[in-house]
Amino acid sequence: MTQWERLQQLPAAYRQQLDELYDRDALRRAARDHDLAMVLFQVLLENLDIQHSRFVQEDSFLMKHNIRRYKQNFQRYQDDPCYLASTILWFLEKEKDILQSADLAEQVQVLHIEQEAMETSSQQDLERKLAGLRNDVQCLDHAMLCLEEQQDEFDFKYQTFRMEAVTDEAVKKEQSKLFQFLINRVNECRKSTLSDLNKLLHKAKEAIDILVKNELVEWKRRQQKACIGAPDSVSLDHLENWFTCAAVCLFQVREFLSKLEELVGKVSYDKDPVKAQKPVLQRRADALLKDLLESSFVVESQPTMPQGKGPLVLRTNVQFSVKTRLLIKFPELNHAMKVNVYMDRYRRFNVLGAMTKALNMVESQNGGMVADFRHLISLSVTEELHIIYFDTVFQHKGLSVKLQASTLPVVIISNSSQQQSAWASVLWFNMISQDTKDVIFFANCPAATWPQFGEMLSWQFLAATKRGLNDAQLEMIAHKLFGKREDYNTCKVTWSKFSKENPPDTFWVWFDGIFVMVKTYLENLWRDGHIMGFVSKGKEKFLLKKKQRGTFLLRFSESVIGGITFSWVEITATGQPDVKTIQPFTKTDLSQIPFHEIIRNFLIFEVGNVPENPLLYLYPNIPKDKAFGKYSADKTGGEGIELFNAVCLDRKSALKKPSFCIFCVFLCLEQDENPLLESPLEMFPTDPMLSDSAADPGDELMMFLNNPNIFLESDSLQDEPVLSDFSLHGFNCLSPQPCGSIFQ
Repeated sequence: MTQWERLQQLPAAYRQQLDELYDRDALRRAARDHDLAMVLFQVLLENLDIQHSRFVQEDSFLMKHNIRRYKQNFQRYQDDPCYLASTILWFLEKEKDILQSADLAEQVQVLHIEQEAMETSSQQDLERKLAGLRNDVQCLDHAMLCLEEQQDEFDFKYQTFRMEAVTDEAVKKEQSKLFQFLINRVNECRKSTLSDLNKLLHKAKEAIDILVKNELVEWKRRQQKACIGAPDSVSLDHLENWFTCAAVCLFQVREFLSKLEELVGKVSYDKDPVKAQKPVLQRRADALLKDLLESSFVVESQPTMPQGKGPLVLRTNVQFSVKTRLLIKFPELNHAMKVNVYMDRYRRFNVLGAMTKALNMVESQNGGMVADFRHLISLSVTEELHIIYFDTVFQHKGLSVKLQASTLPVVIISNSSQQQSAWASVLWFNMISQDTKDVIFFANCPAATWPQFGEMLSWQFLAATKRGLNDAQLEMIAHKLFGKREDYNTCKVTWSKFSKENPPDTFWVWFDGIFVMVKTYLENLWRDGHIMGFVSKGKEKFLLKKKQRGTFLLRFSESVIGGITFSWVEITATGQPDVKTIQPFTKTDLSQIPFHEIIRNFLIFEVGNVPENPLLYLYPNIPKDKAFGKYSADKTGGEGIELFNAVCLDRKSALKKPSFCIFCVFLCLEQDENPLLESPLEMFPTDPMLSDSAADPGDELMMFLNNPNIFLESDSLQDEPVLSDFSLHGFNCLSPQPCGSIFQ
């Protein structure tokens, strides 16, 4: 297959590059002469004649017309076919470049190498414009060489003529005509070059507008959302390539303009177009380059503390780090640019640490030009939002531009107890505001729409556990906030409702308590989808009553901060489903034993029955061992099994850990009727697994249940005292407490 045939079969994106490549009459600049070029030129004309004759015979009017027009265009290069040959060769090389790009893309697809992000139509448009810009610059570079050669030819012949002091008037007249032809050609070439420069700057502005006003703005918004958990890509590699490409092209334009100034200094004449147009073009080029440079200095990594809850929350006298990046990558600037850091001083804020760093490529993982500020310590405290600024100066090839970058607003705290409320402020600001300089945002804080708010809540779980909230879970949260509605999309959440109402148990405190518990103790269960979590009591009973006996689900408590419980369905003597619920477990409980071990070893003791675990099927119908079996294989799970065995087999050891012992023995149900235990003393059965000495219901365990302090001075507990947070106040009554009172 010929190269041209392959080009015609390229995808649309590459054919667009090809169209832009040929969207100009670059061949009219031919100016050199060579014998071989003349031969090839004649062969070209002969082939055009052959094609023309074929289309005449086929009566193809359009193709016949096009071939005749092409031949007429080529015949203009009759006097200098060598330049035509070199120009065609250059275009063929560009075709090969486009083909190589297409081949590489095909290889990538075959190897299933996924791109970091799907290109949007805007990005594809930008890629095409930058590709066209590069082509224009290369064409202009070739044109500048031709212009210089034409001018040198005129200058050499003219200076030689003057030194020869020709006296023959006829010769002088012929030479004068030649010089007029040569200077006219130089003038036309200068006009053409200036026109092409003007077009190039227009295209550069279009590309830079897309780059700065669209792509960079969208990246900054993605970074804002990523700071609060959104799964958006914040890679700067594409932006760096685009910014660098545009900057390189504009610097080459400045070199072209400097070259024109140099050529004018050698040869000038009346109505020289360069003298009239060059200053205007220079101002346009410098303005575009300045705008591009000022937008190229960004904060790549927002301020973060090593042990912080999230970025943008800083604590006084605690180190934090932040990274800036110059998106225009010129290796010769490595270490040459110094970056200074400071905060909005009018707010009485200071930053201690390395105040000046060099932009360099050593500290960057991907070779970008970065300044990584680490070990900065913040001082002073206010309740306002603050911004950290970075200043530097870009100096390259005679151009000097001051640059400034700034962080997103940060919140300053003085102790760790303020992190929860500070993070709420960061979430709210970056969820709603796109004005990253608005430090008085909370003076008149706008409300969030439910779609915004729900998405933000889901991001918290997604970022920490790789599993966000589903529609059903979000609906339960919306119901908690707004009550029963057919459609929540028009509802709005105010800042006050989010973090101010019903202190100290605000909505945010409730939600964050659940989130911290899941992230710390339940991440695997949540990520695997075993925790329904956000489901109301009413919805829970509605779901379970339709299921078989032993079906259970896990949900978060609506009343206990950071609590999780499970409910299951039993079948009464009359055949009716009855949903039972255990009191919520909190981080205090989960820090002592994994939740999956609690589920696996949960037992109910009833009079006349063998102790059993009522939890059989995880909702909707997954066998418990299948759902939770894999978690018992890890180290933590093994320890949990040992603990339960110790509790079941050794009463004295169990009494040293009364919370676990009571958990295995009793269940306090969230119900008003049919209590499992009518009397702790009378209804506790004999455990067949214990030794003969334990067969008497009035043994040490029953003594402990009646009087928990009886063993405090006994020999068996001298080395290992009873847990200080354990209480049996709910077990001395004749019936169990609502929801139980085991784990407090």
